[in-house]
Amino acid sequence: MSLPPSLQARLSQPLKIGSVTLKSRVLQSPLSGVTDLVFRRLVRRYAPQSMIYTEMVSAKEIYHLQELPKIMEIAPNEQPISIQLFDCRPDFMAEAAQKAVAEGAQTIDINMGCPVNKITKKGGGSSLLRQPQVAEAIVKTVVEAVDVPVTVKTRIGWNDAEINILDFACRMEDAGAKMLTLHARTRSQGYNGKARWEWIKKVKQVLGIPVIANGDIFSTEAAIKCLEQTGADGVMCSRGTLGYPFLVGEIDHFLATGCLLSPPTIQEKLQCAKEHLQGLWEYKGQRGILQSRKHLAWYCKGFNGAAELRDQLARIETLEQGLALLEQAITKSRQGN
Repeated sequence: MSLPPSLQARLSQPLKIGSVTLKSRVLQSPLSGVTDLVFRRLVRRYAPQSMIYTEMVSAKEIYHLQELPKIMEIAPNEQPISIQLFDCRPDFMAEAAQKAVAEGAQTIDINMGCPVNKITKKGGGSSLLRQPQVAEAIVKTVVEAVDVPVTVKTRIGWNDAEINILDFACRMEDAGAKMLTLHARTRSQGYNGKARWEWIKKVKQVLGIPVIANGDIFSTEAAIKCLEQTGADGVMCSRGTLGYPFLVGEIDHFLATGCLLSPPTIQEKLQCAKEHLQGLWEYKGQRGILQSRKHLAWYCKGFNGAAELRDQLARIETLEQGLALLEQAITKSRQGN
């Protein structure tokens, strides 16, 4: 696998998002319940120059809380980092954006793509595709409220009968957005079926701001194929990083060098799982142990005994239980069992 010279030359240049310049064109998507400080630290180890996003934050919750929610916490060495916000009220979004910038966000990302009912029924997420005037007002108001670039993450439309992304994307650029990330599925698709990358190409052709491709980026090979087909300015990794925080760095390494990194061994993956578990315990206590169950299950794929280990890890109650199970699996792997 190799990059065409013209594509390699373009992708070797820094990615400019308004006043922010990134040395990497591979981004880690915001993922609810996943991209907390502990997970981001693991991604950052392998992708030190990539933009990483916090979990999606409710502007309404920030408005009513005296203290910022823990999911907005940013470590001093986390740059470059962005905070993603959602709501349908421009004034709430503007105030939340100001607080996010004060917390350390280098850009503000507005979620206009989340398909989950509890978000869309309140006018947020992908429901904004059906309310382009509201979406415009949100972007304009947030742009006026902060001195960092404002970006948008969205989908191609509400359903197959309402694919309006070309007009919608142009509205977002005109409203002041400095980058658009496009998950190439409709809201009704959820995460089913194939991402329709052809729409990313169409959007790229009508916008002057950077367009980031999202959807079905599960490997370096997929990322390169997507970039070749769409002409996008970069890729954003989402579900491909679940239990695999190596992915962003693997793609970034290939774009920088033209060489594929060797995938992590089973032992390395399980060692990473141990560190993830330990980090969640130290950061969140017992709640972190409960949250770790899903993360640990995602690490347990592609090796003998993975299903049994996954089942055992799904029931852990203590840090010691989880560490012991993972260490046993590492030992078995080294022995070839």
